[in-house]
Amino acid sequence: MQTDELEWAFPSIEPGARPAGGRILVQLRRTKRKTAGSGIILVEETKETEKWNNMVAKVIALGPLAFCHRDTQMPWPEGAWCKVGDYIRVPKWGGDRWEVPIPSQDKEDPALFAIFNDHEVIAIVTGNPLDMKVYV
Repeated sequence: MQTDELEWAFPSIEPGARPAGGRILVQLRRTKRKTAGSGIILVEETKETEKWNNMVAKVIALGPLAFCHRDTQMPWPEGAWCKVGDYIRVPKWGGDRWEVPIPSQDKEDPALFAIFNDHEVIAIVTGNPLDMKVYV
C-alpha cells in the first residue's frame, strides 16, 4: 500500500464534529479529479456526483452508544463491527455528509466526512482501500 497515496486519500484533518449516540464518524476516500478520457472534460455535476458517491471510508470516531443495545446500553452480543482506524464500506446514499477544506490545497479536493448509524456499516475492507473500485 502506497503510504503517500493513502495519506492523500485520507488526509489527517479535524472533521469539525463528533458522533453522538449510536453513530460512527467516517472520512470518505477522496478521489482524484480527472477527465473522462481523450481530453473530454466532465461537467461539474458529474464531478460532484462522483465525489459524494464514494463508499470507501476510514472510521474516525465512534459515538458512546455505537454497537450497544439502545435500551440496556450493553454492547451487542456479536461485538462492534468495526473500530477506529478500520477501512469500511458505507452506503452510497444517506448519512450526514460534509467537506472540510485542507489548508494549502485547492478547494476542489477537500476532505470528505460523514456520520452513519452503526448498523449501516456494510463491510470491513480487508485489502488495500485504494484498490477497491466503486461504481456509480
